Amino acid sequence: MKNAASLIYRIVVALILAGIVAGAQYLIAERWNRGTEFVGAANSIHGYAYSPFQRDQNPLQGTYPSEAEIGADLDLLSQSAEHIRTYGSLENPSIVPLALDRKLTVMAGAWIGPDEEKNAKEVDAVIESARKYSHVDRVMVGNEALLRGDLTVKELAVHLDKARKALRRAKKPVSTAEPWHVWLKNPELADSVDFITVHLLPYHEGVPVENAVDYALMRYDELVKRFPKKKIVIGEIGWPSRGPVMDSLGGGDTKGIASAENQARFIREFLAHPRSATLDYYIMEAIDQPWKIEIEGWAGAYWGMFNADRHPKFALDGLVVKDVRWHEKARTAGLIAFLPMFLIAFFLRDWSVLGRLWLAALVQACATTLVIGINVPADYYLTQRDLIGLAMLIGATVLTIAVLLSHGFEFGEVLFKRKWNRRFLPLPPHDADREPFVSIHLACCNEPPEMVIATIDSLAAMKYQNFEVLVLDNNTKDEALWKPLEKRCAELGPRFRFYHLDNWPGFKAGALNFGLRQTDPRAEVVGVVDADYVVSPDWLSCLIPHFDVPDVAVVQAPQAHRDWETHPFRRMCNWEFDGFFRIGMHHRNERNALIQHGTMTLVRRLALDDVGGWSEWCICEDTELGLRLIEKGYDTRYVDHILGRGLTPADFPAIKSQRFRWAFGAMQILKHHLPAMIGPSRLNLAQRYHFLTGWFAWLGDALQLVFAFASLAWTVGILFYPKAFGLPVTSLALPILAFMAFKAGLGPILYRRTMDAPWKDILGASVLSVGLAHAIARGVFAGLVKRRGEFVRTPKGWKDKGTLAFFSPLREEIGLLLALVLGGVVLVLQRGYDDLEVQLWVGILGLQCVPYLASIACQAASYMPEAEPSKPLAAGHGGTAGQAG
Repeated sequence: MKNAASLIYRIVVALILAGIVAGAQYLIAERWNRGTEFVGAANSIHGYAYSPFQRDQNPLQGTYPSEAEIGADLDLLSQSAEHIRTYGSLENPSIVPLALDRKLTVMAGAWIGPDEEKNAKEVDAVIESARKYSHVDRVMVGNEALLRGDLTVKELAVHLDKARKALRRAKKPVSTAEPWHVWLKNPELADSVDFITVHLLPYHEGVPVENAVDYALMRYDELVKRFPKKKIVIGEIGWPSRGPVMDSLGGGDTKGIASAENQARFIREFLAHPRSATLDYYIMEAIDQPWKIEIEGWAGAYWGMFNADRHPKFALDGLVVKDVRWHEKARTAGLIAFLPMFLIAFFLRDWSVLGRLWLAALVQACATTLVIGINVPADYYLTQRDLIGLAMLIGATVLTIAVLLSHGFEFGEVLFKRKWNRRFLPLPPHDADREPFVSIHLACCNEPPEMVIATIDSLAAMKYQNFEVLVLDNNTKDEALWKPLEKRCAELGPRFRFYHLDNWPGFKAGALNFGLRQTDPRAEVVGVVDADYVVSPDWLSCLIPHFDVPDVAVVQAPQAHRDWETHPFRRMCNWEFDGFFRIGMHHRNERNALIQHGTMTLVRRLALDDVGGWSEWCICEDTELGLRLIEKGYDTRYVDHILGRGLTPADFPAIKSQRFRWAFGAMQILKHHLPAMIGPSRLNLAQRYHFLTGWFAWLGDALQLVFAFASLAWTVGILFYPKAFGLPVTSLALPILAFMAFKAGLGPILYRRTMDAPWKDILGASVLSVGLAHAIARGVFAGLVKRRGEFVRTPKGWKDKGTLAFFSPLREEIGLLLALVLGGVVLVLQRGYDDLEVQLWVGILGLQCVPYLASIACQAASYMPEAEPSKPLAAGHGGTAGQAG
């Protein structure tokens, strides 16, 4: 009964927490889309400019609407207007007779372009239509033909005179349509028309919407004054709901901004203006025409009062909202996120309520972003190229969300978990007569002998009796480097054995497998120590007792460093490494999913033999071994107690090389073990999660590199093909970059919470982490493509550092940085920085510069002098044995 009540309580709490987050998301969406009050439009609409093409139809590709589709359109338009204007007579000739059935008057158009033969057919067709149908009250010969430069005034006048003469008896007046400035520039055109048809589109002139109606009427009055004897008809007047920001043509600071709110405001204010009832006008336009993107840029598709699905964009009175579909999107996002939020709140009961709300809110944010991305095709009219780009962006969004959620889970567990369930501590040592025999393997390659001897001496000083040390020198050609090691082992007695291996295959794993064959048969545990580590005297004594539990296969202590305090770059390395051992290892240890590292690791001999020893195909043999042991069902333990200290990498190129190798090896492991991670195996769900998502951060770095190249390509498109690349990509790309920035912000917070480091060191560690992104990305792609890697030892020792040496390791980073900066600068010079789209895109390019700026900062830090005169020996860190590359 008590268990049932507890279960019901947990279910109710989880439902409440998930409901709170989903409800908060809905309220935020409601507030964001809270309507704006504009003046209502009491007047009916005089007329619409009408093109009949459906969402997926395009006259440029020869796809046209049926009579039924046109009839449905005219039924819709006849509910709010009595007049329509058409643009051509050869295309869609059924508009005119169908309009008669709806009692709509038609100002019929003949399309005039550079093809004179087609022009003649258009004029003949419109003349015939006007003669045949009485509800065709006016004729338009040409639409912005002079503005486009298709014809001269004299050439256009020929067609106008022909139509006027043919329709004089029918008393059907004839005109042509041009913007106001074309009429003023070519006043002689008025002699060839019966009335003047003007286009008043203040958006194109960069007029702010609050002044746009008055501006349009001012231009109308200019024409009235200039042509007092001619009737003025407004052939097009309107505002787009989407499009780029338009600079003022008058050279001022004003902007024409396309938005649903501004479209509603302009139309309402125009219709409500006292003069509108006396004007002869056609709203531009009745229905959105997606095909116009190809000839007018992406604003051309969004002038309609109705969208391409024939739904009204806004009402003529009441509140105007930013997104008329926000209810649907918010509900969908809430439903998608509700189940995972419920599971989070239900299963993570050892987290605080705040922590569960935190992770649930992150899930909800990701779901909302995904819903927004998926709905882009419904909110925008996309070309096939745009759809391909959108599919790639949505894929990138999914990957980014996966990275973010894995980081968010780690963040939440470290900050909000009440206690670690698997927190292992050093244990009391065994009595000397109960100590298991331990074989310690020290592999090295081309290392400074004094450094390795320091490691050997620290092993000799351990408070443990029952052990041996095998020093495995692997492919060192210079006898001056390995002979001193051989001598020192001889001096320390029979428990220290030295082996020099020439031309030995298999990287470090090959040397370690050789060591296994030389290991004392009494050995129950095999230990591995890196060549630069000075171990604590009680390393073995306090960790070996953990092997008293039969299924324990690995006992691991954290990596730590020495001689880092006096140099800025080594400080950065120390704290950047420390973050993983204070955060990630605890997170993974909680579910027996350790990343085994080959520094001071202890492995049960029988378990090592059981899985076949070290894998020589993988350059990260330590991590791969740990995964194989876990797949066999063994337990692994992490004891967060410093029991030895090594040296940080020598400089930034050294740590770049190391991180490239680790990323390469991680992808080798991921490819090799993927069947076990997603298919039948002994891995439980939590272990699968950790080993699949454990490298998400590195996959995120790879994604960032792809995004940088894609952004550069899109920038080139914006610069050279502005119409083709006019899609508002910023609204699609910003969520991805926002997630990346948010993820980057989690690191410093976790560092501060888990490490006793001042903020300057946390900042340094964060800069190093970001600065390594490019090297990691290259390692990821190389590991995904290549089958085998090349082991390159981490460089050691301080080198002569000249100017060329500074820039040489950063060639790729500097090249990408310059390309991103150049793209932003050229874009600003070409388009101006006042354009909101330009500002957003330049901001995106700037954000992607951060990893490359960080890499330069890291290189500069490695060149900084010591804080004190002494310069301790620097060395490689982790896995320094193998074949030199």
